[in-house]
Amino acid sequence: MDVVSRNNVVVRGASDAPPLVFAHGFGCDQGMWRYVAPAFEATHRVVLFDHVGAGRSDLAAYDPSRHGSLEGYARDVLEILDALALGEVTFVGHSVSATIGLLAAAERPDLFARLVLVGPSPRYVDDVGYRGGFAREEIDELLETMDGNYLGWSAQIAPAIMGVPERPELGRELADSFCRSDPSIARAFARVTFLSDNRADLARVRTPALVVQCREDVIAPPEVGAYVHASLPGSELTVLDATGHCPNLSAPGQLVAAIRDYLRPRSDVSAAPRVGATR
Repeated sequence: MDVVSRNNVVVRGASDAPPLVFAHGFGCDQGMWRYVAPAFEATHRVVLFDHVGAGRSDLAAYDPSRHGSLEGYARDVLEILDALALGEVTFVGHSVSATIGLLAAAERPDLFARLVLVGPSPRYVDDVGYRGGFAREEIDELLETMDGNYLGWSAQIAPAIMGVPERPELGRELADSFCRSDPSIARAFARVTFLSDNRADLARVRTPALVVQCREDVIAPPEVGAYVHASLPGSELTVLDATGHCPNLSAPGQLVAAIRDYLRPRSDVSAAPRVGATR
């Protein structure tokens, strides 16, 4: 199968520049990066794609067995990188794609120079000594509501995920994005996303990483970002002065600045410390 067509891969920017790969979160598609990715096209080879079941991906490529775990989506990412022969990439993963990127980097560290993890969560369900943001009963109710009325669920939850009530148009856009996804695949992907526990996988990752966290996020609260940062040796943490789970839409300027600062050569970084970064 042609993985470039399967995942609707789009490559832009300078062909001889360092590759920068953007991966969208649950219920979204590569269009969610439209305020962020273009800022890097002059300096990087920018790669965008849609997870199977989202955007303009090949819906026929969805495999319930393969895509029944985040490892299956990580395999898709590795196949894209191998097909494009990009060498080492910087992988920018939003939400569940942060975990997908972590799994891919743990499996094939030779393909990854750096990771940028935007709103990551290795487990959404609370546990003893761990705050994921949701009780198991809340996740079960969320999934049950999704099964019963996917369109209604989308309209209800999207504004909460976006977290910027003063900009209702962003909540509507996210709801519309949910509704463009194949409902059956979206429901299955939701179960994989919200019920997975990948905390143990963090210890397998040796790729340098930047954790980007919004100061308020009902989906992946600040405690989760701090947990991921503490669990990844040598990682850095940047907290954006933003609310919600989608800074790629609600605070793209801040996100672009955080990524640029992280990608700056080390000599420049030492001369100009990152604002909001925690080492």
